Amino acid sequence: MHIFINGNLRQLASENVTISALVVTLNLTGKRLAIEKNGEIVPRSQFDMVTLHDGDKLEIVGAVGGG
Repeated sequence: MHIFINGNLRQLASENVTISALVVTLNLTGKRLAIEKNGEIVPRSQFDMVTLHDGDKLEIVGAVGGG
């Protein structure tokens, strides 16, 4: 399956991957993230329920803190 993450094509090894599983694969666990799938923001509470499909377009943004 192929998806786009921040405009870059990425191949996933399996079908029926959730956003939550993708976060683990990308080593983003524990990070403050905003994820948009095909133009719609996905609430963190739905990461386990939202499944990715071939051709999906994701935008992933991480919060940066400092002071």
